[in-house]
Parts: sequence; structure tokens; C-alpha cells
Amino acid sequence: MLSWDTGSNLTTPSDPHFRLSDTVCQRAWVEIDRGALIHNVRQLKGLLRPETALMAVVKADAYGHGAIAVAETVLEAGATWLAVATLQEGIQLREAGIASPILVLGAINTPGEVDAIARWQLQSTLCNAQQALMFAEVLAQRQQTLTVHLNLDTGMSRLGTPWQDATAFVRLVAQLPSLKLGGIYSHFATADDPDPTVMNLQQEYFGRAIAQIQAEGISLPLLHIANSAATLRDCAFHYDLVRVGLALYGLYPSPHLRPTIDLKPVLQVKARVAQVKTIAAGTGISYGYKYIADRDMRLAVVGIGYADGVPRNLSNRLQVSVRGQRIPQVGAITMDQLMLDVTAIPDLQPGEVVTLIGTDEEQVISADDWAESLNTISWEILCGFKHRLPRIFVN
Repeated sequence: MLSWDTGSNLTTPSDPHFRLSDTVCQRAWVEIDRGALIHNVRQLKGLLRPETALMAVVKADAYGHGAIAVAETVLEAGATWLAVATLQEGIQLREAGIASPILVLGAINTPGEVDAIARWQLQSTLCNAQQALMFAEVLAQRQQTLTVHLNLDTGMSRLGTPWQDATAFVRLVAQLPSLKLGGIYSHFATADDPDPTVMNLQQEYFGRAIAQIQAEGISLPLLHIANSAATLRDCAFHYDLVRVGLALYGLYPSPHLRPTIDLKPVLQVKARVAQVKTIAAGTGISYGYKYIADRDMRLAVVGIGYADGVPRNLSNRLQVSVRGQRIPQVGAITMDQLMLDVTAIPDLQPGEVVTLIGTDEEQVISADDWAESLNTISWEILCGFKHRLPRIFVN
């Protein structure tokens, strides 16, 4: 992974096959601000009690930011746990030499997967009794003990045992010698909603389940339920761990949570102008002629498209920043290129940088802007940038 120092001077990576031209001459790339990531970790840590740990959610390649580099950075900054969605994501981090506790949030359902979980010393989620018994059988053959976390469904209706059955579930796991109960958790469905009704009900269910477990005389493991929104809302949701994803990357789960702390967006998306030309009024632009020039126009072709993660449905709605000016995208976004109306910048040259997401002088374009235009969520935007866009770390 290429990194830049604070003066934007290239730092030579250890890869012997690295060539400077491979990075400097990219047509498009994703820029990751390591300083912003560190800042966000420290801001989040400032919300937590000393006894509450920060679990950084780095699933989906750290929401498109680059899982290994992000994991290394957040652990250096003060996070102590990592969370992933899949077994493969956890193995990738272990292969990179990351030794911190890693919780796999997704379901593990085959003996081969249990073998891998045990081999790589990951902590697994258990969702039901059948899964626990399968784990115990495989681990007994390996003569190995594994730490697990139990997922209780308090209203998300996704993975997990119904909270009403929590006591029986915990009692079963406690009786299996190859399993060590490391945590009990749940997941909020509406933590980003200004109306806390459903969230409070879920916390009540979680609390009732925990109280019933305590009444059985079972020692409580780590408890966790807070995602980014719940972490920002109230320390009453923090328990022993908070699982933070979106906020780690500098975006707020909901506008009403902005006053809580100062977050800095970590990701920027940039591309270079490939060609500049003049077209006459009445000329159609791109596939399907979804845009017809209403005047003579200076057109810039930019080397990024939907195969890189720029949604085609943003066609004729996208705005980018060039030299600090907002510039409209015109015509259908294609697989590898998109076109801009750069009439307002008559001296624009090939090779100049276009900012699609990020800050360019006074212009700020965010993943939230794209999400609002597409009637989706910023999580989807961040996770959509493809791997043919290199991740370049700065600061």
C-alpha cells in the first residue's frame, strides 16, 4: 500500500515491484486521510468511559477504505478490538500480522469454517444452539477451546437467538468445555432515528435477558450493543464495548447526531481529465444521448466510471469539483469514463485532477450528497468503490 507523508511526498513502499509511475499516473484513485482516521478514533474514545473498549468495524474492506491499513491505524490510535463480517476478512487481517482480538459478526455454519476460526484464533458469533453444538463437536476433535460471542435478537430480526431464550442459550454454551463465553451482544435496528422508542425497547429487552442470565448465577462476559449511532447518542448504550463503523470513517449516521463530536471524512475520490474538447450546440453526449448540448460547450472526459463505483444513476445529476469550482456531469456515466461541462474553465488541461468526493479548496462534496441524490445511504456509497481504484494513504 502506498503511503504519503504530511508534506505529500511519496514514501517508498517495501514492495520490490513498486514503480513510481504506477501510482503517480493513476487515472483515478481513492485517497485515505490517515490523520482524519486517527482524529476520529480519538474523538470516539473521548465519548467512552475508561472501562469501555472501542471495537473498530473493518468489514467490507473497512467500508471501502482498505482493511489492513485501516486496522493498523485505528489500533495504533486507541481501538483495541476489530470486527469483520466474514471468515475470509478475519483471515486477511491475521495474515497481515494483526494480533488484536477480531470478532466475526457473520454466521459460521460448517466444520471447515470452525477449523479455520480456531486455526486463526478469531472470535466467532454464535446465533443458535445448533451452531454451538456443531462448534463444540469440531473443537473437541481439535482439543481446542475457542472464545465465542452470543448474538441475541432483540428486534433486528436478523441473526441471533430470540432474547427470550437467552438464558437457555447461555446455559448450554457454559456447559460446553470447548467454548469460552467471551461476549453477549445485540444490534439496534433504529439507532439513527431521532425517535428513540424502538431503540429503548430493544435495550430494555437486552437488559431483561442479561438480568435473567445473572439470576442463574452465570458470570457475565463482555456486553455490547452500540453501533455508531448508539455510541454517539448516549453512554447508557455503551456497556463494555462499542462497535463503531461509519463514524470511524468520518460520517454521521444521521444529521441530528452531528453536534455530538467533530468527525472528519477519511475518504476522497479523485480522477484525472483524459481529454478536453469543444462540441457544438445540439450535439448528443454519451450512450443514449441522454443529454443534448444546449449551446457550444467545452467537454472534459474523466477517467472514472461505474465500473469504479460511480453509480450510473447519478448521470446528469452528479456534480464534481475542479479547481474549487462546482462542475456538472453530463450524459450517461459509462463503464470507464464520465463527461463534464467545463465551459466555465476554458483553459482546463488533460491530466488535471477532478474531485468527485472530498474537499477541493472551498468545495466539499460528500458521500452523503451522493446518497441523498440516489435515495440510499452513505454506507452503500463508501462500500461501492471498486478495487481497481488504488487506495492511497496520505497524512
